[in-house]
Amino acid sequence: MSIKNNLLEIKSTLPENVTLVAVSKTKPVSDLMEAYEAGQRIFGENKIQEMAEKFEQMPKDIEWHMIGHVQTNKVKFMAPFVSLIHGVDSLKLLEEINKQALKYNRIIDCLLQIHIAEEETKFGLNEEELNEILKQVEQDKLKNIQIKGLMGMATFTENQDQIKKEFLHLKSIFDKLKTNTPQLTTLSMGMSGDYQLAIECGSTMVRIGSSIFGTR
Repeated sequence: MSIKNNLLEIKSTLPENVTLVAVSKTKPVSDLMEAYEAGQRIFGENKIQEMAEKFEQMPKDIEWHMIGHVQTNKVKFMAPFVSLIHGVDSLKLLEEINKQALKYNRIIDCLLQIHIAEEETKFGLNEEELNEILKQVEQDKLKNIQIKGLMGMATFTENQDQIKKEFLHLKSIFDKLKTNTPQLTTLSMGMSGDYQLAIECGSTMVRIGSSIFGTR
């Protein structure tokens, strides 16, 4: 199967309101270009250095999403071009993104990462921390970031009921927040293995890599 066929097949199954992020980490530019030629314009990377190199080499109408865990000291390398940062899990990181975005006179969109999995290894905020951050953002008037929504990763398990429970939990947090902050539009959950379930549970953005580009 070609990357193009994989991509078009996945796109044909996605509802209109769901955005596809093609997770292209570790893949060569030639693979990304094949997806680009097939119409894909949103790519997700988890290493800032690699994303910056690809940004240099590829067409400029691409939206680059940072989907990995972000180290504060690396933000400056992607501030000139990144479209959306998925995994924001601290106020310190938001302040750094704001500071770097200001240098380039940009507003950078961010998603706050919520911890929904049972594994301790996953990053993310709990509800209390989430509300605290949203309060701080309002108070501190971080003008160069825009919080667009939430992101979460389910436990790595075969147990569909558990994954569904975690996705629905994230959706309920999202719905609660939306009542006060209607500008939250993005709920990023679901990857190659569980994106259909995530969409059923209300996801508006899915991150799919191996189903498009093949396994690493």
